[in-house]
Amino acid sequence: MTQLPQNLDDAIAQAREATKAAIADGLTRLQVELVFPELKIMPVAEQFIPAFEDLGDRFRVFFPDPGSAALARRDWGEKPYAIRGIGELKAVIQPEEEVFLFVEPSSVEVTQVEQLCEEAQQRPVVLLNPRLEDIAIIGIGYAARQLRERLLNTFESCYYIRPLEGAALFRCYPSPWQVWRETENGYELIAEEPQKPIGETLERILFQGTDTEAARPAPRKGFLAGLQEFLRALSQ
Repeated sequence: MTQLPQNLDDAIAQAREATKAAIADGLTRLQVELVFPELKIMPVAEQFIPAFEDLGDRFRVFFPDPGSAALARRDWGEKPYAIRGIGELKAVIQPEEEVFLFVEPSSVEVTQVEQLCEEAQQRPVVLLNPRLEDIAIIGIGYAARQLRERLLNTFESCYYIRPLEGAALFRCYPSPWQVWRETENGYELIAEEPQKPIGETLERILFQGTDTEAARPAPRKGFLAGLQEFLRALSQ
């Protein structure tokens, strides 16, 4: 059983291995999400990318815009693979390219992401911390529902970690979705689900996994709380 990561480096390493395992099993539409509000994506992407660097120029990295792509090229130095903004003319997918990584694509670029995914055909596409479901932009009507069915629902979450109040929602492929609760001795696994638990389902799991306040010991500060503090310090 995969354990919760001990730090951010562990989380990124787990995400790399989970993504490689999913691709090896034939999955081609994958999502990796580290859901921390203060997280800066550029250093995360830099640590995640070595999972594919052995592909050389058969690997392609997309950023939401030319500016962030140029910043990555400057900071990361010479790389054997292309780093482009989604809307650049040079962003056309090449026949020899095998794996594509989109770094934090937003709902503004969702149409272009969909088009590039169509061009990729059956080649693996990985979304790193996507923000494609901004209701204010894609809406809540028929067109938005069609977009979800055509594109967003085709992606498998191969790695996901999100801190909750005294708990964590976690998925590391090929394990199922997991809910962990913080205790005085660390985190304990309280539920596994085949699908991502959200809304009332997640609330029920957390409620059933919670003792009465009188009997429940105060949790020690665990990894997720410490990671939040670390990320806040980085963003100062």
